[in-house]
This record gives sequence, C-alpha cells and structure tokens, in this order.
Amino acid sequence: MCPVTPSDIRVLVVEDDPVAADAHALYVGRVPGFTVSGTVHSGAGARRHLEAHAVDLLLLDLYLPDGHGLQLVRTLRAAGHTADVIAVTSARDLAMVREGVSLGVVQYVLKPFTFATLRDRLTRYAEFRATTGEASGQDEVDRAIAALRAPRPASLPKGLTAATLRAVTEVLRTAGSGLTAAEAAADVGISRITARRYLEHLVESGRAARAPQYGQVGRPELRYRWSGH
Repeated sequence: MCPVTPSDIRVLVVEDDPVAADAHALYVGRVPGFTVSGTVHSGAGARRHLEAHAVDLLLLDLYLPDGHGLQLVRTLRAAGHTADVIAVTSARDLAMVREGVSLGVVQYVLKPFTFATLRDRLTRYAEFRATTGEASGQDEVDRAIAALRAPRPASLPKGLTAATLRAVTEVLRTAGSGLTAAEAAADVGISRITARRYLEHLVESGRAARAPQYGQVGRPELRYRWSGH
C-alpha cells in the first residue's frame, strides 16, 4: 500500500459482505493517490462514519441490509454531504443507473470485477477531479467529461488475443477444481505454452490464482483456479 499523503482522495467502502468489503478496501489501497477512510457494512454505518470523518468518495454497494444504496445517497445529499459516489453492484437495471446519475453517482462497477477494472475507474475519477479552472471551450469540457465517462479498453500483452482469452477464461470459470495449463490447452485447442501465457495473464490481473499440485513424480505442476475478482 502506498504511503498516505494529505492530497490523497479519501474513500469510504460501503459493502454488506465483510469479505468483499476487505477485498475492495485492499484494491483501493493499491491505487496511488487514494486512501481508505474506513469500511462499513450498512447505510447507518456510512452515515455515522461521514459525521465523524471527511470523505471524498464512497465506493457504495447498492444492496445494503438496512436499505437501498441510492436511498442512502438521497439521505446524504439532504444532510449536506457532497462526497462523490462510485456504485458497486450486480444490478444491471438501466433505470437504476439513470436514477443514480441524477443523484450524482459518477461511475458504476459491475460485480464481479478485477483490480484492473476498479483501478481504471479510480484513475479516471482522479483525472476528472483534478480538472480545475475555466474551460477554454467546448473541447476542453468534453475532454473533462470523457475522462470520467469513457473507460479505457483493457489492453492485452503482445501476442494475446481477446477471443482466446475469453475461451481460456470460460473453461477456467467452469472448472470447479481448477485446471493445469495442459488441461486448459486440451479444452481450448491451443498449445500448453500458449495456455499457460493466458492463465498467467489471468493471475496477474487478479482473476485467477495458482498453486503447485503435488503427489506426482517429478516437478509439481501448477494448477490454476478462477478467483471471481
């Protein structure tokens, strides 16, 4: 985790699942320029925290045990809290998205997501937040808004293709006990070396985990499992 500086953007993680909340807080702490102000598991907890601490941004789950996240945002706005909101949710209801935008939700992140996805959203939010002064014209206004609204497409390492990555991802996600590179290669129809490159990419992006598989003669083989984040 990077050292905290006075200019860091202070983030409150609001998530009812303690395991997910800890994971989200860990992700936030890995992004330079951001620091975790706290982690709470309910709307009431969020209100209490905001009364006692300065917060710039809420990473807000929309389904909380004591009410909907957007209702929490309405309550906070009525109380004068101006912290921005990035909604974290599995909901795909576009009417809800429109309602959130009207309340000042600046980004939506759909579960499950990777560290790279959240890092991209946070980085873009920081770029938008850093825009100050008076725009010289429409182009500058458009650029400021684009920094927030248009996520960068995820880039793949040289030699990897999106189609093959989708295929490897799918076989790994459906393999309950995980896969070796050789097994993934056989399922997808690629070489073991190529399969291992894609599996390692999934590990590096936080979407898979690997561990040595013992019990066989010779060097242990690596087994990869889908992590869901």
